[in-house]
Amino acid sequence: MNNIEPVEKKMIAFVSNSAWSVYNFRLDVIRHLHKKGYHILVIAPDDEFSVFLIKEGCTYISIEFNNRSENPLDDLNLYRQLKAIYKKHSPDLIFHYVIKPNIYGSLAAARTSIKSIAVITGLGYSFAKKNWLYQLTKALYKRALKKTEEVWFLNNEDAKVFITDHIVNIKKMRVLPGEGVNTDFFSPDPSAKSRSTSAFTFIMSTRLLKSKGIAVYADAARILKRKNDKINFELIGFFEKNHPDSISEAELQKWQEEGLVNYKGFAKDVRQYLINADCFVFPSFYNEGIPRCLMEAASMELPIITSLNRGCKEVVVNNSNGFTCHLNDPFDVADKMEKMINLSDEERSKMGKNGRALVIEKFNISQVIDQYERTLAKLKI
Repeated sequence: MNNIEPVEKKMIAFVSNSAWSVYNFRLDVIRHLHKKGYHILVIAPDDEFSVFLIKEGCTYISIEFNNRSENPLDDLNLYRQLKAIYKKHSPDLIFHYVIKPNIYGSLAAARTSIKSIAVITGLGYSFAKKNWLYQLTKALYKRALKKTEEVWFLNNEDAKVFITDHIVNIKKMRVLPGEGVNTDFFSPDPSAKSRSTSAFTFIMSTRLLKSKGIAVYADAARILKRKNDKINFELIGFFEKNHPDSISEAELQKWQEEGLVNYKGFAKDVRQYLINADCFVFPSFYNEGIPRCLMEAASMELPIITSLNRGCKEVVVNNSNGFTCHLNDPFDVADKMEKMINLSDEERSKMGKNGRALVIEKFNISQVIDQYERTLAKLKI
Protein backbone atom coordinates (compact mmCIF):
# COMPACT_ATOMS: atom_id res chain seq x y z
CA MET A 1 0.00 0.00 0.00
CA ASN A 2 1.39 3.41 -1.03
CA ASN A 3 1.94 6.01 1.66
CA ILE A 4 0.15 9.21 0.68
CA GLU A 5 1.93 12.34 1.78
CA PRO A 6 -0.38 14.87 3.47
CA VAL A 7 -1.05 17.99 1.45
CA GLU A 8 0.98 20.88 2.84
CA LYS A 9 -1.05 23.83 4.06
CA LYS A 10 -1.00 26.93 1.92
CA MET A 11 0.52 29.93 3.66
CA ILE A 12 -0.96 33.43 3.44
CA ALA A 13 0.98 36.39 4.84
CA PHE A 14 -0.45 39.63 6.24
CA VAL A 15 2.03 42.52 6.34
CA SER A 16 1.16 45.78 8.07
CA ASN A 17 2.48 48.62 10.24
CA SER A 18 1.38 47.11 13.58
CA ALA A 19 0.08 43.94 15.17
CA TRP A 20 -2.77 46.08 16.51
CA SER A 21 -4.02 46.96 13.01
CA VAL A 22 -3.95 43.33 11.87
CA TYR A 23 -5.82 42.19 14.98
CA ASN A 24 -8.30 45.06 14.96
CA PHE A 25 -9.14 45.15 11.24
CA ARG A 26 -8.47 41.65 9.89
CA LEU A 27 -9.09 39.16 12.69
CA ASP A 28 -12.38 37.90 11.24
CA VAL A 29 -10.69 37.29 7.88
CA ILE A 30 -7.80 35.47 9.57
CA ARG A 31 -10.14 33.27 11.60
CA HIS A 32 -12.09 32.39 8.46
CA LEU A 33 -8.93 31.47 6.54
CA HIS A 34 -7.72 29.35 9.47
CA LYS A 35 -10.97 27.38 9.33
CA LYS A 36 -10.45 26.88 5.61
CA GLY A 37 -7.09 25.25 6.36
CA TYR A 38 -4.65 28.04 5.54
CA HIS A 39 -1.58 28.78 7.62
CA ILE A 40 -1.37 32.49 8.49
CA LEU A 41 1.90 34.41 8.75
CA VAL A 42 1.71 37.92 10.24
CA ILE A 43 4.62 40.30 9.67
CA ALA A 44 4.52 43.62 11.51
CA PRO A 45 6.30 45.67 14.17
CA ASP A 46 5.76 44.14 17.59
CA ASP A 47 3.22 45.53 20.05
CA GLU A 48 0.93 44.20 22.78
CA PHE A 49 -1.42 42.64 20.20
CA SER A 50 1.16 40.27 18.72
CA VAL A 51 0.50 37.78 21.54
CA PHE A 52 -3.21 37.77 20.70
CA LEU A 53 -2.44 36.92 17.07
CA ILE A 54 -0.18 34.08 18.20
CA LYS A 55 -3.02 32.79 20.41
CA GLU A 56 -5.21 32.81 17.29
CA GLY A 57 -2.78 30.35 15.70
CA CYS A 58 -0.78 32.76 13.56
CA THR A 59 2.96 32.64 13.06
CA TYR A 60 4.21 36.09 14.00
CA ILE A 61 7.43 37.73 12.77
CA SER A 62 8.38 41.13 14.13
CA ILE A 63 10.04 43.67 11.87
CA GLU A 64 11.54 47.04 12.65
CA PHE A 65 10.60 50.09 10.65
CA ASN A 66 9.32 53.60 11.19
CA ASN A 67 6.23 54.17 9.09
CA ARG A 68 6.74 57.95 9.43
CA SER A 69 10.44 58.07 8.53
CA GLU A 70 11.49 59.90 5.35
CA ASN A 71 15.00 58.41 5.51
CA PRO A 72 15.68 56.25 2.41
CA LEU A 73 18.09 54.07 4.40
CA ASP A 74 15.23 53.07 6.73
CA ASP A 75 13.12 52.15 3.70
CA LEU A 76 15.96 50.13 2.18
CA ASN A 77 16.27 48.24 5.47
CA LEU A 78 12.54 47.45 5.41
CA TYR A 79 12.81 46.15 1.85
CA ARG A 80 15.74 43.92 2.80
CA GLN A 81 13.99 42.60 5.92
CA LEU A 82 10.87 41.67 3.98
CA LYS A 83 12.79 40.12 1.09
CA ALA A 84 14.73 37.90 3.53
CA ILE A 85 11.53 36.81 5.32
CA TYR A 86 9.73 36.08 2.04
CA LYS A 87 12.68 34.08 0.74
CA LYS A 88 12.87 32.03 3.95
CA HIS A 89 9.16 31.32 4.46
CA SER A 90 7.89 31.38 0.85
CA PRO A 91 4.24 32.25 1.51
CA ASP A 92 1.85 31.39 -1.33
CA LEU A 93 0.24 34.84 -1.26
CA ILE A 94 0.98 38.08 0.58
CA PHE A 95 -1.47 40.83 1.51
CA HIS A 96 0.19 44.20 2.12
CA TYR A 97 -1.51 47.05 3.99
CA VAL A 98 -0.63 50.77 4.35
CA ILE A 99 1.94 52.74 2.36
CA LYS A 100 5.38 51.33 3.17
CA PRO A 101 4.42 47.64 3.23
CA ASN A 102 2.46 48.24 0.00
CA ILE A 103 5.49 49.76 -1.70
CA TYR A 104 8.52 47.92 -0.31
CA GLY A 105 6.65 44.70 0.44
CA SER A 106 5.27 44.52 -3.10
CA LEU A 107 8.77 45.08 -4.52
CA ALA A 108 10.24 42.43 -2.20
CA ALA A 109 7.49 39.95 -3.11
CA ALA A 110 8.15 40.46 -6.81
CA ARG A 111 11.87 40.01 -6.24
CA THR A 112 11.21 36.63 -4.61
CA SER A 113 8.56 35.65 -7.21
CA ILE A 114 5.69 35.58 -4.71
CA LYS A 115 2.19 36.73 -5.60
CA SER A 116 0.92 39.73 -3.65
CA ILE A 117 -2.11 41.99 -3.18
CA ALA A 118 -1.78 45.67 -2.20
CA VAL A 119 -4.61 46.99 -0.02
CA ILE A 120 -4.81 50.79 -0.07
CA THR A 121 -6.42 51.44 3.32
CA GLY A 122 -6.52 55.21 2.74
CA LEU A 123 -4.40 57.80 0.99
CA GLY A 124 -3.04 59.06 4.29
CA TYR A 125 -0.61 61.82 5.13
CA SER A 126 1.50 61.58 1.94
CA PHE A 127 -1.40 62.57 -0.31
CA ALA A 128 -2.51 65.53 1.83
CA LYS A 129 -0.45 68.03 -0.21
CA LYS A 130 0.89 67.91 -3.75
CA ASN A 131 4.47 68.39 -2.52
CA TRP A 132 7.72 66.46 -2.94
CA LEU A 133 6.53 63.71 -0.57
CA TYR A 134 3.44 63.15 -2.69
CA GLN A 135 5.50 63.04 -5.90
CA LEU A 136 7.94 60.54 -4.37
CA THR A 137 5.16 58.36 -2.95
CA LYS A 138 3.32 58.42 -6.27
CA ALA A 139 6.45 57.33 -8.18
CA LEU A 140 7.21 54.53 -5.72
CA TYR A 141 3.61 53.31 -5.74
CA LYS A 142 3.55 53.31 -9.53
CA ARG A 143 6.64 51.11 -9.68
CA ALA A 144 5.60 48.74 -6.90
CA LEU A 145 1.98 48.19 -7.96
CA LYS A 146 3.06 46.99 -11.40
CA LYS A 147 4.29 43.89 -9.58
CA THR A 148 1.04 43.03 -7.76
CA GLU A 149 -1.76 40.68 -8.78
CA GLU A 150 -4.48 43.10 -7.65
CA VAL A 151 -4.82 46.45 -5.90
CA TRP A 152 -7.70 46.85 -3.47
CA PHE A 153 -9.25 50.16 -2.39
CA LEU A 154 -11.75 50.90 0.36
CA ASN A 155 -13.64 53.66 -1.44
CA ASN A 156 -14.22 54.87 -5.00
CA GLU A 157 -12.52 58.25 -4.50
CA ASP A 158 -9.17 56.68 -3.57
CA ALA A 159 -9.44 54.36 -6.56
CA LYS A 160 -10.18 57.33 -8.82
CA VAL A 161 -7.05 59.16 -7.61
CA PHE A 162 -4.84 56.17 -8.44
CA ILE A 163 -6.45 55.72 -11.86
CA THR A 164 -6.51 59.43 -12.78
CA ASP A 165 -2.88 59.90 -11.72
CA HIS A 166 -1.90 56.78 -13.69
CA ILE A 167 -0.50 55.06 -10.60
CA VAL A 168 -2.18 51.71 -11.24
CA ASN A 169 -3.76 49.88 -14.14
CA ILE A 170 -7.56 49.91 -13.85
CA LYS A 171 -7.64 46.18 -14.69
CA LYS A 172 -5.99 45.41 -11.33
CA MET A 173 -8.38 47.54 -9.30
CA ARG A 174 -11.02 46.27 -6.87
CA VAL A 175 -13.09 48.40 -4.49
CA LEU A 176 -14.11 46.76 -1.21
CA PRO A 177 -16.81 47.93 1.23
CA GLY A 178 -14.14 49.09 3.66
CA GLU A 179 -12.51 46.29 5.64
CA GLY A 180 -15.90 45.37 7.01
CA VAL A 181 -17.22 45.00 10.53
CA ASN A 182 -18.59 42.02 12.45
CA THR A 183 -22.18 43.11 13.02
CA ASP A 184 -22.79 40.25 15.46
CA PHE A 185 -19.92 41.41 17.69
CA PHE A 186 -20.83 45.09 17.32
CA SER A 187 -24.52 44.88 18.11
CA PRO A 188 -26.76 46.95 20.39
CA ASP A 189 -27.35 45.73 23.94
CA PRO A 190 -29.52 48.18 25.91
CA SER A 191 -29.40 45.89 28.95
CA ALA A 192 -25.65 46.53 29.24
CA LYS A 193 -26.03 50.28 29.77
CA SER A 194 -24.43 51.40 33.03
CA ARG A 195 -24.45 55.17 32.70
CA SER A 196 -23.49 57.02 35.86
CA THR A 197 -25.02 60.29 34.66
CA SER A 198 -28.12 61.36 32.77
CA ALA A 199 -26.18 64.00 30.81
CA PHE A 200 -26.23 63.68 27.04
CA THR A 201 -22.99 61.94 25.97
CA PHE A 202 -21.07 62.38 22.73
CA ILE A 203 -18.15 60.07 22.03
CA MET A 204 -15.24 60.04 19.60
CA SER A 205 -12.91 57.07 19.12
CA THR A 206 -9.84 57.42 16.89
CA ARG A 207 -6.07 57.63 16.56
CA LEU A 208 -5.09 60.90 18.19
CA LEU A 209 -4.17 62.79 15.02
CA LYS A 210 -5.01 66.41 14.28
CA SER A 211 -6.50 65.55 10.89
CA LYS A 212 -8.93 63.15 12.55
CA GLY A 213 -10.66 66.29 13.85
CA ILE A 214 -9.92 66.02 17.56
CA ALA A 215 -9.31 69.76 17.96
CA VAL A 216 -12.52 70.40 16.02
CA TYR A 217 -14.33 68.13 18.50
CA ALA A 218 -12.82 70.02 21.45
CA ASP A 219 -13.73 73.43 19.96
CA ALA A 220 -17.29 72.27 19.27
CA ALA A 221 -17.48 71.13 22.89
CA ARG A 222 -16.30 74.57 23.99
CA ILE A 223 -19.06 76.22 21.93
CA LEU A 224 -21.80 73.97 23.33
CA LYS A 225 -20.55 74.15 26.92
CA ARG A 226 -21.26 77.88 26.90
CA LYS A 227 -24.91 77.06 26.26
CA ASN A 228 -25.29 73.86 28.25
CA ASP A 229 -22.66 72.48 30.62
CA LYS A 230 -24.58 69.26 31.24
CA ILE A 231 -23.14 67.51 28.19
CA ASN A 232 -20.36 64.90 28.20
CA PHE A 233 -17.71 64.77 25.47
CA GLU A 234 -15.77 61.53 25.69
CA LEU A 235 -12.65 60.60 23.72
CA ILE A 236 -10.99 57.21 23.22
CA GLY A 237 -7.74 56.64 21.36
CA PHE A 238 -3.97 56.29 21.43
CA PHE A 239 -1.07 58.62 20.72
CA GLU A 240 1.30 58.17 17.79
CA LYS A 241 4.24 60.10 19.18
CA ASN A 242 6.41 59.90 16.07
CA HIS A 243 3.61 60.93 13.72
CA PRO A 244 3.98 64.52 12.41
CA ASP A 245 0.22 64.96 12.65
CA SER A 246 -0.15 63.74 16.25
CA ILE A 247 -1.76 65.95 18.86
CA SER A 248 0.36 66.50 21.95
CA GLU A 249 -0.36 65.17 25.41
CA ALA A 250 -0.19 68.79 26.60
CA GLU A 251 -3.03 69.78 24.26
CA LEU A 252 -5.19 66.93 25.49
CA GLN A 253 -4.39 67.76 29.11
CA LYS A 254 -5.42 71.38 28.51
CA TRP A 255 -8.78 70.33 27.06
CA GLN A 256 -9.39 68.10 30.05
CA GLU A 257 -8.50 70.86 32.50
CA GLU A 258 -10.96 73.15 30.71
CA GLY A 259 -13.64 70.51 31.18
CA LEU A 260 -14.15 70.10 27.45
CA VAL A 261 -13.11 66.49 26.84
CA ASN A 262 -13.13 63.44 29.08
CA TYR A 263 -10.25 61.29 27.81
CA LYS A 264 -10.75 57.59 28.52
CA GLY A 265 -7.43 56.35 27.14
CA PHE A 266 -7.08 53.46 24.72
CA ALA A 267 -9.75 50.74 24.78
CA LYS A 268 -9.15 47.28 23.36
CA ASP A 269 -12.93 46.83 23.31
CA VAL A 270 -14.86 50.05 22.63
CA ARG A 271 -18.31 48.52 22.94
CA GLN A 272 -18.78 49.37 26.63
CA TYR A 273 -18.20 53.05 25.80
CA LEU A 274 -20.39 53.06 22.70
CA ILE A 275 -23.28 51.46 24.57
CA ASN A 276 -23.29 54.26 27.13
CA ALA A 277 -23.14 57.10 24.60
CA ASP A 278 -25.93 58.90 22.78
CA CYS A 279 -24.10 59.95 19.61
CA PHE A 280 -20.80 59.23 17.87
CA VAL A 281 -18.82 62.19 16.47
CA PHE A 282 -16.02 61.97 13.91
CA PRO A 283 -15.19 65.30 12.20
CA SER A 284 -12.21 63.92 10.25
CA PHE A 285 -10.48 65.71 7.39
CA TYR A 286 -7.89 62.93 7.03
CA ASN A 287 -7.59 60.94 3.77
CA GLU A 288 -9.77 58.11 5.09
CA GLY A 289 -10.51 54.73 3.55
CA ILE A 290 -13.74 53.72 5.28
CA PRO A 291 -13.31 54.57 8.98
CA ARG A 292 -13.73 51.47 11.13
CA CYS A 293 -14.91 53.60 14.06
CA LEU A 294 -17.95 54.79 12.08
CA MET A 295 -18.91 51.27 11.05
CA GLU A 296 -18.62 50.05 14.65
CA ALA A 297 -20.72 52.90 16.04
CA ALA A 298 -23.42 52.58 13.39
CA SER A 299 -23.52 48.80 13.83
CA MET A 300 -24.29 49.41 17.53
CA GLU A 301 -27.17 51.72 16.57
CA LEU A 302 -25.49 54.97 17.53
CA PRO A 303 -26.51 58.00 15.45
CA ILE A 304 -23.47 59.69 13.91
CA ILE A 305 -22.15 63.16 13.18
CA THR A 306 -19.29 63.11 10.68
CA SER A 307 -17.69 65.29 8.04
CA LEU A 308 -18.43 65.36 4.33
CA ASN A 309 -15.09 63.68 3.81
CA ARG A 310 -14.01 60.76 1.61
CA GLY A 311 -14.82 57.48 3.33
CA CYS A 312 -16.79 59.12 6.14
CA LYS A 313 -19.74 60.08 3.97
CA GLU A 314 -20.01 56.47 2.81
CA VAL A 315 -21.26 55.45 6.27
CA VAL A 316 -23.67 58.30 7.01
CA VAL A 317 -26.79 59.26 5.08
CA ASN A 318 -27.63 62.79 6.20
CA ASN A 319 -30.84 62.99 8.24
CA SER A 320 -31.26 59.21 8.06
CA ASN A 321 -28.66 57.70 10.42
CA GLY A 322 -26.99 60.95 11.44
CA PHE A 323 -25.82 64.35 10.26
CA THR A 324 -22.93 65.39 8.04
CA CYS A 325 -20.90 68.52 8.78
CA HIS A 326 -18.45 70.77 6.96
CA LEU A 327 -14.73 69.99 6.99
CA ASN A 328 -12.72 71.55 9.80
CA ASP A 329 -15.67 73.64 11.03
CA PRO A 330 -16.31 73.40 14.80
CA PHE A 331 -19.28 75.76 14.56
CA ASP A 332 -21.06 73.47 12.12
CA VAL A 333 -20.17 70.44 14.25
CA ALA A 334 -21.59 72.19 17.33
CA ASP A 335 -24.72 73.07 15.36
CA LYS A 336 -25.23 69.41 14.37
CA MET A 337 -24.56 68.32 17.96
CA GLU A 338 -27.22 70.68 19.23
CA LYS A 339 -29.58 69.42 16.56
CA MET A 340 -28.92 65.86 17.73
CA ILE A 341 -29.59 66.75 21.37
CA ASN A 342 -32.91 68.34 20.44
CA LEU A 343 -34.19 65.22 18.70
CA SER A 344 -36.57 63.03 20.64
CA ASP A 345 -35.42 59.67 21.98
CA GLU A 346 -37.58 58.01 19.34
CA GLU A 347 -35.98 60.00 16.52
CA ARG A 348 -32.47 59.16 17.67
CA SER A 349 -33.43 55.52 18.09
CA LYS A 350 -34.73 55.44 14.52
CA MET A 351 -31.46 56.98 13.30
CA GLY A 352 -29.52 54.28 15.14
CA LYS A 353 -31.59 51.49 13.60
CA ASN A 354 -31.16 53.02 10.14
CA GLY A 355 -27.40 53.09 10.69
CA ARG A 356 -27.21 49.43 11.68
CA ALA A 357 -29.32 48.45 8.65
CA LEU A 358 -26.93 50.40 6.41
CA VAL A 359 -23.86 48.67 7.87
CA ILE A 360 -25.43 45.22 7.56
CA GLU A 361 -26.28 45.94 3.93
CA LYS A 362 -23.03 47.59 2.81
CA PHE A 363 -20.21 46.86 5.27
CA ASN A 364 -20.82 43.45 6.83
CA ILE A 365 -17.56 41.52 7.24
CA SER A 366 -19.03 38.62 5.24
CA GLN A 367 -18.83 40.73 2.07
CA VAL A 368 -15.13 41.37 2.65
CA ILE A 369 -14.46 37.69 3.34
CA ASP A 370 -16.19 36.87 0.06
CA GLN A 371 -13.70 39.13 -1.73
CA TYR A 372 -10.76 37.29 -0.18
CA GLU A 373 -12.35 33.99 -1.18
CA ARG A 374 -12.86 35.08 -4.79
CA THR A 375 -9.28 36.30 -5.09
CA LEU A 376 -7.86 33.08 -3.61
CA ALA A 377 -9.95 31.04 -6.03
CA LYS A 378 -8.87 33.21 -8.98
CA LEU A 379 -5.19 32.85 -8.09
CA LYS A 380 -5.61 29.15 -7.28
CA ILE A 381 -4.17 29.57 -3.77
